[in-house]
Amino acid sequence: MWNDIVDLRDFYASDLGHVARRALRLQLRLMWPDVTGMTLLGLGYAAPFLGLFRSEAARVVAAMPAPQGVLHWPADDKNLTTLTEELELPFPDLSMDLVLLAHGLESSEQVRPLLREVWRVLSGSGRVLIIVPNRRGLWAQTERTPFGHGHPYSPTQISRLLRECLFTPIRTEQALFMPPFRWRMMLSAAPAWEKVGRSWFPGIGGVLMVEAGKQLYAGTTVVAESRKRQSYRLLARPNGGGLGRQHRDQCEGDAAPRLR
Repeated sequence: MWNDIVDLRDFYASDLGHVARRALRLQLRLMWPDVTGMTLLGLGYAAPFLGLFRSEAARVVAAMPAPQGVLHWPADDKNLTTLTEELELPFPDLSMDLVLLAHGLESSEQVRPLLREVWRVLSGSGRVLIIVPNRRGLWAQTERTPFGHGHPYSPTQISRLLRECLFTPIRTEQALFMPPFRWRMMLSAAPAWEKVGRSWFPGIGGVLMVEAGKQLYAGTTVVAESRKRQSYRLLARPNGGGLGRQHRDQCEGDAAPRLR
């Protein structure tokens, strides 16, 4: 089940969410130190991290699946977000250099078709970076944060899944070593938790951050027939928030292109 967009927004607006975003952005920048001139797609709810790259990437866009909902991003500029079907991204083949998938894979009920759609839009030398809850981490054990919902993964599981979907894992890092508590003292010590956890407890980070490249030699894409893409219209909410569950069209589960 997908997290609702309003719940995700509210989490990252909280003190604990600010700490989590800071830790993830730091590790993300270490993994992608230079994206100059590249086209980057944030899929799922990647908006808290995309601001890192707007000043240097040629283009940064966000795609939010219909079951989750959508919010305007960036808040202080023209909208760069589209509401999309989970299995039919509105982008041409080979159009993206980088894809950041956050708050998406653990929620999807059609994991392999989703990854195959990511494979389709990535360029030949493209890379995907997936952020998922770590099965062994504390953040996957509590429902107080978005990382406690959906299906968590171990490093072995996510690596095997990527290989099955024609990706080659490049590196796996972890982040969010601090316990998911909202105590002020715990939050202020978050940088120390990250440093100590990475050195002494490398297997229990709250999330896995897995980078993978696209395999070109393992298969070809077969499209059975062309489909008419559905369009979505945002409906106003009384509180001015994003498109929530109660105001969202149900997304049809079209099959993604098959790989063989």
